[in-house]
Amino acid sequence: MTLDGVMQAPGGPEEDTSDGFKYGGWSAPYEDEVSGEVMQKQMEPTDILLGRKTFDIFASYWPQHADYWPGINDVTKYVISNTINESDWENSVFLTSVADIEKLKNSEGSDIKVWGSSELVQLLLKHDLADELWLKIYPVILGKGKKLFNNEAVPAAFKLTESHVTPSGVIFANYKRAGKVETGTIGA
Repeated sequence: MTLDGVMQAPGGPEEDTSDGFKYGGWSAPYEDEVSGEVMQKQMEPTDILLGRKTFDIFASYWPQHADYWPGINDVTKYVISNTINESDWENSVFLTSVADIEKLKNSEGSDIKVWGSSELVQLLLKHDLADELWLKIYPVILGKGKKLFNNEAVPAAFKLTESHVTPSGVIFANYKRAGKVETGTIGA
């Protein structure tokens, strides 16, 4: 995401032009060796949960580019959607409600990561369903665009568990849930 929280279309100019977004591909100038290494670690195979719009973008790209993301075609892709319920992309499972996500979260199995999907992330935060946040913060402000956070998130504390700063200024920060928000007085 950008310094002002925009997460729309980091990968390319045509990725998501909704609402007249004209900065698609804003993350490309910040690619470097360190960010590539951290991204490869984050892209290790695990099941993923996607919003419908991100799923559409992924399903049109990743099946033909799996050499860059080994295992992406093999993992289960859970999709929250009320408009589609099937896909040619193998291992796609469709969910329709928060209850479906809660059931998935409480089931046995490996971790499930969310990629992109701003509306889905906001839904997860609103219903206190996010255990960990893996943020990539880029040194750019775009002003307009889809944002990661809105005003409906359940207050929660997180603990920094891992971080990297790349030579191009990108901050990779992994936060795990650390309970409720604590308050106090500075200097007291």
